[in-house]
Amino acid sequence: MRRIFWLALGLGAGAAGAILTARFARKQMQKVAPSSIARRAQGGLLELGKRVSESIAEGRRAMEERRRELTEKPPVD
Repeated sequence: MRRIFWLALGLGAGAAGAILTARFARKQMQKVAPSSIARRAQGGLLELGKRVSESIAEGRRAMEERRRELTEKPPVD
């Protein structure tokens, strides 16, 4: 009876391990699929473009503020 128990336990553990390994492998394959990589790259490029445009806008605001400071104050001798 003990042998049957341990045999069943071993078969169950082996089957569970195989199923979990297959699921993990499938998820990893989906992560490195060309369409998935392209989607992540596109998202990264969109984020980069957004940050660059925000940076340019901030630079323009700072330039305008500095220009106003220089034109409103009389020169100091």
